Amino acid sequence: MIKKIKISNSFELLKYLKEQNLLENHLSFWWPSNNDFEVLIGAILTQNTKWINVEKSLDNLRNLNLLNLENLSKVDENILIEAITPSGFKNQKSKRLIQLSKNILEQFSSFENFCKYVDRQWLLNQKGIGEETADAILCYACHKEFMVVDKYTKRLLSYFGNEFENYEQLQAWCEYGINKNYDKIVQLYGFEISLNMLYCRFHGKIVEFMKSHKL
Repeated sequence: MIKKIKISNSFELLKYLKEQNLLENHLSFWWPSNNDFEVLIGAILTQNTKWINVEKSLDNLRNLNLLNLENLSKVDENILIEAITPSGFKNQKSKRLIQLSKNILEQFSSFENFCKYVDRQWLLNQKGIGEETADAILCYACHKEFMVVDKYTKRLLSYFGNEFENYEQLQAWCEYGINKNYDKIVQLYGFEISLNMLYCRFHGKIVEFMKSHKL
């Protein structure tokens, strides 16, 4: 049983989670890949499924040399459907991945330009991309300063007595306490951690805490 403590802001939550040593065996940005394009594809494939299933799909895509923008935009849809079957909703996700790849090439010419210039509204205008997925892409693939909040974040804060009406309120609460106390966080970490990495690790701590405590 987790001891219920008073959490007044996201800085206090970060301090509490940091004491748990939750990310010792994870990458610096927590997401289980250092390949930004894989992160983009994984953020879409992970919708409504477990990450272990996404890893199987990513392995299939890697073996078919489809983890790059140009190849994915031109792939035969039936080949893609078979490759991403482990992630579920294969027909829907295959159409969306192909169209997204085409849209990125048309709008930004390259994945590098996409990461540099894309904004949240452009992502939200893409079919199949909602707020959480958009922020995951911006934060983990494009390394921009967006905090991802999800069902784990909402449940954890609810457990500590904090309720929010919608995604925007929850995200704003998480970002505000981090930004307001950034100097204290630098002292806590002992080095000048970027806000992007901080958001990545904060979200990662929440997810790992919730998974380990089965909340």
